[in-house]
Amino acid sequence: MAGPLNGLRIVEFAGIGPGPFCGMMLADHGAEVIRIDRASGSRGGSQPVTSKDVLARGRNSVAIDLKSAEGVALARRLCASADGLIEGFRPGVMERLGLGPDELLGDNPKLVYGRMTGWGQTGPYAPYAGHDINYIALAGALAHFGRAGGKPTPPINMVGDFGGGGMMLAFGMVSALLNVARGGQGQVIDAAMTDGTAVLMAMIHGMKNMGVWSEDLGANMLDTGAHFYDTYETRDGKYVSIGSIEPQFYAELRRIAGLENDPEFDAQHDRARWGALKDKLAALFKTKTRDEWDALMEHTDICYAPVLSMSEAARHPHNVAREAFVEVGGDIQPAPAPRYSHTAPATPPPAPLPGDDSDAILQSLGLDAGEIAGLRDSGTVA
Repeated sequence: MAGPLNGLRIVEFAGIGPGPFCGMMLADHGAEVIRIDRASGSRGGSQPVTSKDVLARGRNSVAIDLKSAEGVALARRLCASADGLIEGFRPGVMERLGLGPDELLGDNPKLVYGRMTGWGQTGPYAPYAGHDINYIALAGALAHFGRAGGKPTPPINMVGDFGGGGMMLAFGMVSALLNVARGGQGQVIDAAMTDGTAVLMAMIHGMKNMGVWSEDLGANMLDTGAHFYDTYETRDGKYVSIGSIEPQFYAELRRIAGLENDPEFDAQHDRARWGALKDKLAALFKTKTRDEWDALMEHTDICYAPVLSMSEAARHPHNVAREAFVEVGGDIQPAPAPRYSHTAPATPPPAPLPGDDSDAILQSLGLDAGEIAGLRDSGTVA
C-alpha cells in the first residue's frame, strides 16, 4: 500500500546527514524522492556512496553535472515538475548555481523549497562550517548532556542533525505542502539545526523558568542527577535503565528491588540524598545479571528496560512483535515510523547508486532516447 504522501514528488540535492534524513522520512511515507547526485558519482563529505546507506533508502537517483549550463537547465526542469525540494548547502551555493529560490519559485510558484543548514540562512555564523556538536552547543543543549563532575558529552549526532534538523525540515515541508494543497503559495523553509535544537529544549526551558531545573550538569531529575532516573551496571557488565519518576512507579521499584523497608529511600525527591541512594542502587544492580533483572523487572510498572545495542534491539521480542526493524537489501535497519491505520507504507527499497535511475527520470520529463544519449555523451548526465 502507498504511504500518506503518495503522489508528491520531492527533488533532493544529494548531501549528508540531516538533509538525507528528511528525504528518507518523506520517501518512507510515500513521496517520490528523486535525488540529484553529482555526475562524478560522489556526494561530498565523508559519507560513502553505497546501497547500504539507510538514510538514502527509498529514492530514485539521477546524476547531473550542476557545473554545466545544460545540467542546471535540466535540474530546473526537474524542479519545475516537483512539489518540494531539499538542499543542504551553505547559504548562497544554490543561488550561485542558478538554482536559488528566485529562479525555482519563478519556474514553479507552488514549490516548497526546503533549506537545511546548521546555523540558518542568516546570522553571524551563517557562512561558516560546523557540525552537530557545534550546533547543539550554541543552542544551549550540549551544556546539559553529561554527568556531575564531568564534561558535556554529545549524544552522538541525534539532537542537532536529526531531531533538530532533518525531522524539523520534514515537518516544515509537510506543513508547507499542506498549505499549498489548501490553495497557498510555495515558499522557502529555513530549517536551522540551532533553531530546531532550541525548540527541542522547550520543556527544559519551562522547568528552568519554574525554578525546578538547575543549569549545573547532572544535578536534575532527568540528567542522571536522580537515583531513580539513570542507568546501572549489572553483574555481567551490561546495563539497565530505570525511570521510576512517579510515586507509584517508584513504589514498584522499591517493592521488586526489595527496598520497601529501607527508610533511606522514603524521601524520593530529597536531592541531598540522591548521591547516596544512587550508590546503593549501583551496588544492588551489580548483584544480578541483566537477564536476571529482566526476569524481575520487565513487564512491570517500574519504568524499566535493558540497555540494548543496535544488534540486540533488532532481536528483542517487543521490537520483533512490532516489526520495528526490517531487512532491506540483506541488512537490518529501522522500519518506517510512525504507523498508519489506513495508509501503511511499503518496506523501502535499498539506496540507489548515483545515476541508477537517470534514464527513467529523464523520460518522465519528456526527453526521448536521442536527447538522453546526447546528455550522456556531453557528460551532463551519468
